[in-house]
Amino acid sequence: MAERLNPPTLPATIELSDLTAASILGRGGNGIVFLVRHLTSGETLALKSISKPSSDADFRRIWFERDVLLELQHPLLPSLRGIVSTDKIVGFAIDYCPGGDLNTVRSCQTEKMFSLETIHFYAVEMVIALTHLHNLGIIYRDLKPENVMIQENGHIMLIDFDLSTKLPTSRSSPKTPFTRSETLLAESKRKKLRSLFRCCSRHAGVTPDLPTGDPLLPSPAKSKSFVGTEEYVAPEIIIGKGHDFAVDWWGLGVILYEMLYARTPFRGQNRRETFRRILHESPDLVGKPMPLRDLIRRMLVKDPSKRITSEEIKRHEFFRGVDWDLVVDIARPPYIPMRKDWDEGIEGLEVEKIVEKVFEKALAAKETSVTEVRNLLH
Repeated sequence: MAERLNPPTLPATIELSDLTAASILGRGGNGIVFLVRHLTSGETLALKSISKPSSDADFRRIWFERDVLLELQHPLLPSLRGIVSTDKIVGFAIDYCPGGDLNTVRSCQTEKMFSLETIHFYAVEMVIALTHLHNLGIIYRDLKPENVMIQENGHIMLIDFDLSTKLPTSRSSPKTPFTRSETLLAESKRKKLRSLFRCCSRHAGVTPDLPTGDPLLPSPAKSKSFVGTEEYVAPEIIIGKGHDFAVDWWGLGVILYEMLYARTPFRGQNRRETFRRILHESPDLVGKPMPLRDLIRRMLVKDPSKRITSEEIKRHEFFRGVDWDLVVDIARPPYIPMRKDWDEGIEGLEVEKIVEKVFEKALAAKETSVTEVRNLLH
């Protein structure tokens, strides 16, 4: 049964002048994430800032991510707290996760590999978050440690939906078609939000349309887009004959392997070698047989039609005894980040200038690391 859409609630419009940016948290696929404070409410937030699009295709991608964020209402997924729109940038404000990402958690440990108990906790929450997305018809497509953030309460939050798409009729997605009322609700939501982002187009008089794969309306059962991060991409994405929700379980398998062995399973000396290994080599699951290794093996099956499914994952021996309906409320996270006080003496970064410099550099270099972004400040 597909989960019902809740009545649309428009996010608040936030003026950039009402925010103080303290630092850069990361660099996403199409944006820079800043740590900001709202001067009126005193809230600390994360602001994903994107350069105003120069093409309709770029605009549709921003529009798509915003609609996905608007649709999410789950404790392990972000909520859109507000939108910033200036002549130069578009920004999405979401809750700040002070615990960093899974790589941060690893760096806080004495050992590079996670304990089985820690892997179990984070695996359960990633399964819950991905299942919720799939029930909404959303395929995530970019599962990696950098996108698994740790909230203040120690629970995870999946972030960065600019590579996601909508595949409500896929093999492992809900089969229930959208009702007429849901379709009308989606259309109403689209019309209300269209005016909010009309200014995002640089072409006068152009009213943007929703992209193919609108998160609110039905779309084709498979995508043929080549998306993802090199070491975590599923073989069916490389082949390009179409993919569905099964790619997210492949991505989870890669993350669990990395948590267990402190390395990804298919990394080669270059991109071509990595892809060759993904397509043709089996993961090296050294060590005595145990439920976790069996789960990883079944997630990293090359043929998506034979890969373990959501329901099979929940019934797997590694998750024996898990109460999937209550785990988020009763589970004790293995890592609780220390609360940090806001530095009242911060002057604030110039968000628009930083975004402009970074995207100019990215166009030439195709990729910019967080370190390179920070170097631009000096």
